[in-house]
Amino acid sequence: MINIGTQTIETDRLLLRRFTLNDANDMLKNWINDEEVQLNYGEPVYENIDSVTELLNHWIAAYCNDEYYRWAIILRENNENIGQIAFCDIDLNHNYADVEYCIGRSYQRKGYASEALSALIKFTFEKTGLNRLQAFHRGRNMSSGKVLQKSMMNYEGTLRQSFFYKDENEYDDRVYYGILKDDYLKNKFQS
Repeated sequence: MINIGTQTIETDRLLLRRFTLNDANDMLKNWINDEEVQLNYGEPVYENIDSVTELLNHWIAAYCNDEYYRWAIILRENNENIGQIAFCDIDLNHNYADVEYCIGRSYQRKGYASEALSALIKFTFEKTGLNRLQAFHRGRNMSSGKVLQKSMMNYEGTLRQSFFYKDENEYDDRVYYGILKDDYLKNKFQS
């Protein structure tokens, strides 16, 4: 397994890079304190600059580990942090990673999440030793499913009622997608 850690990735409209403390204000403004975004992402809401700075210090310290992969999603036109994408879990024994991402609400439905995920897939299979990427979305978050589909990931199954919303006393499905290095290479050479 080749681990190179979080490296800068560029696309036409985005820059995926390591987080810095300078991201705190954009994060607070665009996504990390938005209850809907954070609920869909499965993370808590951060309500003030101190809590965001504390989180950033944790993430930044983790960059010294070559097995840590977390990118700020930066809109190139104005250098604004509009979200994040990361490997939330890596299994080095079996060479796969689980991917998570979120985009600020005012930047959704513009293709940014799909662009970031497609770039991350390319990076993963061309630069690391991982053989598989996988992700799931909650059944009620169909927009995230569209992101996964647009990014070359394949539907692999649904775990029915495997997610529980405590506040609403309601169950939801987890809908799984995945892509193998062979899938990526096949698509790359057919294009």
